Amino acid sequence: MTKLLKIEKRNVSSPYALAGIRIGSIFLALTIGAIFLIFSGHSPIETYGTMVDGAFGSTYGINETIVKTIPLLLATLAVSVAFRMKLWNIGAEGQIYAGGIVASGIALNFGHLPAYILIPMMLIGGFLGGAIWAMVPAIARAFWGTNETITTLMMNYVGILSVDYLVFGPWKDPDGFNFPITKEFSPAAFLPSFGNTRVHMGIVIALIVAFILYVVLNKTVWGYELRVAGENSTAAKYAGMNVVKNIILSLLVSGGIAGIAGMTEVSGIIHRLQSNFSPGYGYSAIIIAWLARLNPIAAIFVSFLFGGLIVGGYAVQTSGLPASIALMLQGLILFCVLGGEFFTQYRVSLDQRFFAKKEAKINEPRYCD
Repeated sequence: MTKLLKIEKRNVSSPYALAGIRIGSIFLALTIGAIFLIFSGHSPIETYGTMVDGAFGSTYGINETIVKTIPLLLATLAVSVAFRMKLWNIGAEGQIYAGGIVASGIALNFGHLPAYILIPMMLIGGFLGGAIWAMVPAIARAFWGTNETITTLMMNYVGILSVDYLVFGPWKDPDGFNFPITKEFSPAAFLPSFGNTRVHMGIVIALIVAFILYVVLNKTVWGYELRVAGENSTAAKYAGMNVVKNIILSLLVSGGIAGIAGMTEVSGIIHRLQSNFSPGYGYSAIIIAWLARLNPIAAIFVSFLFGGLIVGGYAVQTSGLPASIALMLQGLILFCVLGGEFFTQYRVSLDQRFFAKKEAKINEPRYCD
């Protein structure tokens, strides 16, 4: 079968060209989003202006953007660890729920303890909850070569439905007017907030994790092994690196950091466990990790911008648009950025041999009876 398109390998190494392609990809996504808004009867300039003003135009908006940045940043750092080793952890969402379950269990059963004991217990519990949730895909990937994209994705549904089971069943608050929520935690289980805002200590935890991860991934032997094994696992094995151990360890650390995101949400924002407490932070983290090029420091700023995108999405509801417009823009940005990444590595052209054969067939002499 003759192939029409020819895909050739190429590498764009110029940092200016790469930056231009990524900025252009985001601009293209916003342009496509603007076309959608025009056809739906809304002004793209007014809509984008409302989103920016809602997210960054007031102190309240900035505070809410930071609140959204906390789980996004932690989830992004989580998937970045696994992505460094070319392990596609799509299960951050389920690991967030697992961390929230364990942290909530500790808060509900040990609420009588003082805050300086209870908060660290919940933090460690959240980490362990996420890590244990990632253990099943990690072992399956390390020993049997199972596709971790599928297993981590499936674990998401188990995590989300496990929370539903708890808040509709054994942990349901009898005084909650039949809402799917647990009892409110004791005040000792609340992460401290800054002033009268909803910004809590989770932002400090997220920034500390980001700096620790930057050092670990870039300045330690383990970080070097992750990069080498991610580029070529055969070469890593030949060099004496324990690839199986690194697969398991990286996925456990990845799940654990996502579990901390779940802990900060239940302890810092809602102060109880409830159904659907994460509106897709684990999925948004995949986009942010790619935009930040798996760099923990860059992830801080990209997470902040995506937090603004979510808050801005809520703001446009006043103009008659659903808040899910932000999710649509996130999807467009991911699609365009991945497309841009593809064209930085490959050149697509029409195969001239296809046309040569067509032309030869046309010029072939025909004989009639």
